Amino acid sequence: MISLTRRYHFSASHRLSTPHLSDAENARLYGKCNNPFGHGHDYVLEITVSGELNPASGLLVPLARLDRFVREKILHLFAYRNINVDVPQFANLVPTTENMVQVIGDLVCDNWAESFGDLRIRASRIHVQETDRNGCELLLPAPELAPPSAQRIESVMIHA
Repeated sequence: MISLTRRYHFSASHRLSTPHLSDAENARLYGKCNNPFGHGHDYVLEITVSGELNPASGLLVPLARLDRFVREKILHLFAYRNINVDVPQFANLVPTTENMVQVIGDLVCDNWAESFGDLRIRASRIHVQETDRNGCELLLPAPELAPPSAQRIESVMIHA
């Protein structure tokens, strides 16, 4: 199996705060990231694709196709946005790096088959780097294969 990792850059802002805590508790938990005016980051998103090479092209996935997928399914939601306000998945979710990588992983999984179902590849890893010192990674499990007893077996009988 071969893996390919593609890197994307985007800028966005957010504020780490939860309504379940007092202002003092939020400040203690999130520190400077709890600034009431928010703050921004230049994020780096990595998507790793694993699978079988196309023998005709020698490619795992056409890069333009992967780029279009990431742009349409992920970056249009996050790039140049206030994540707390502009990304619907964060209406009731703190936009930590951990939650961001999970939401992005869900977006990838929810849209993968319609975009790449014709290829023998899968998204295997999502990594979001927030700062030089802070990044979070999500490893996506391989799809489960149906057990042999669940596979449909067809037979053809020919009478001569």
